[in-house]
Amino acid sequence: MSTSVPVTAQPATTPTERLVDFAALLREHGLSVGVAEQQSMLQAALYFGPLRERPLQAAWRAIACHSQREWQLWPDVYERFWHPDKLRGGVKVSGQTRPSRSLRQTVQAMHEQMEAAQQPAGVPSKNQLAPQSAGEVASLGPDGDAGTPRAQGGASRTDPLHQRDGQMWMPQDLSALQSLARQITARLSPRDTRRWQVSPRGQRLDLRQTLRRSVGWGGELLQPAWKVKRVEPPRLFILADVSRSMESHAALFLRVARAFAVEASARVFVFHTRLAEVTPYMHRDTPAVQEKVNAVTAGFGGGTRIAASLHEFARHHARAQLSSGSRVWVFSDGFDTDEADLLGAALKEVRARGARITWFHPTREVPAAGALQRARSHVDRFVPLASLADLAAARHLLH
Repeated sequence: MSTSVPVTAQPATTPTERLVDFAALLREHGLSVGVAEQQSMLQAALYFGPLRERPLQAAWRAIACHSQREWQLWPDVYERFWHPDKLRGGVKVSGQTRPSRSLRQTVQAMHEQMEAAQQPAGVPSKNQLAPQSAGEVASLGPDGDAGTPRAQGGASRTDPLHQRDGQMWMPQDLSALQSLARQITARLSPRDTRRWQVSPRGQRLDLRQTLRRSVGWGGELLQPAWKVKRVEPPRLFILADVSRSMESHAALFLRVARAFAVEASARVFVFHTRLAEVTPYMHRDTPAVQEKVNAVTAGFGGGTRIAASLHEFARHHARAQLSSGSRVWVFSDGFDTDEADLLGAALKEVRARGARITWFHPTREVPAAGALQRARSHVDRFVPLASLADLAAARHLLH
């Protein structure tokens, strides 16, 4: 006697949300697709209908592509999103097997949605009359896999700006993140240097510059020059955990890291079973660069060696730059496969160089990992980070 496992229906995304997901994927590959382009693409879908995919694709291509590179890139991105079953070599295991909605079904749903909006209140639409199964309400994500719950980066009907989990980014999201990074960078306490710089309100006379200015006054010291100690923003280092346990949060963490790489000249590292620097890739957001980042972070499914990665960071990558006032931000859930005592020793080594350590975790409370609990005394501050709202709430703590 065989038993069947009940399938739990997942929240369906609307056709317009599918189009938003497709536009987000286009932006990830460097195409400039904003609100105006999305509206034009929606109008084209409603004009051509669900049975004319070829002219619809041509119209969308003309709307979204603005250069020869984007024109050549279009077919691959389009097939990856709308026809993932035709692609080879790219398989992502999500643990769920649910039918997906094709472009034809999505466009048909757009028409039905428009018809339902035009009907008087109380009149049921076609979608309301026909029962929907779990397969009919499922949708594809930008990578071509079956839509997943919010914890795995799927779309949600509640779409407030600051509650997103980092999987779908609109232009206004990136602008808000960049603004937050700029505000937090301005709050970071500057560090004094041994150098001096000219300043009209300086407290020390710059004799050399004063003598140069006196030449124009016949040798008279009528225009003195003053100087002050030069201050610089503290060096910022970001270490992002990209192991299997952090897969659903890695997109948000890398976006945050990229914002601070631009605003604060932060050095960015990723780690799982090994450590790698990705700072050069953070200043460019193109498909080729994204492929390199994906290659570097190809550790999903393996263990997490946080202690070993921190030791390598302190002894090799940042040995000459770690100093008093430096900031080290660790993005991780704290679950380490190294021995429990090694994490505390690694953090202690970083602290010994004068750096301040802030640990960002994706949960409301500090993770209960044994290694992290033993090393809590070496961390200056723990900050929850699961959305832009968390980063905004913590900006007054990061100084």
